[in-house]
Amino acid sequence: MAFRQKQYADALTALRSATAEKDRFYVLGNAAKLSLEQGNDAEAKAFAEELELLTPKFKGNWNYGNAIQDANLVLGRLALKAGDPATACQRLLAAGQSPGSPQMNSFGPNMSLAQELLAAGEKATVLAYLALCRKFWTMEGGRLNQWKKAAEENRPPDFGANLVY
Repeated sequence: MAFRQKQYADALTALRSATAEKDRFYVLGNAAKLSLEQGNDAEAKAFAEELELLTPKFKGNWNYGNAIQDANLVLGRLALKAGDPATACQRLLAAGQSPGSPQMNSFGPNMSLAQELLAAGEKATVLAYLALCRKFWTMEGGRLNQWKKAAEENRPPDFGANLVY
């Protein structure tokens, strides 16, 4: 727990130092995710919304796909937490519209919202999201099929490290 708190503090320090839009674009996603993890929902929402506004300015940037995913996942998790599963489902599908990134193409997308939506009974949306991820996750090594099968069988998929980044 102390390690994640340090990561959170470091993310806020990086964000305070980021005065140019491009610098903020690079650090807002991490700050939003860590703020949510620390229970700072209003802060997480503000960071994710700022990232969502900045993202169209950086099409073609290596971080563009990460930004689409991060903003939508944070805002989707907040919607689900607030009792709005329809918006959470829309946000998950919007995250799946990411063109990918060097990180996502190699290690895959973050599955935290997908896991939460499965627990809320939103299997169809999660299956649609998994299908969307195929377009960019070139090194998935069969994980998408494993997760799809588990979800179809009403078993919780083992998302492993894909819940963290």
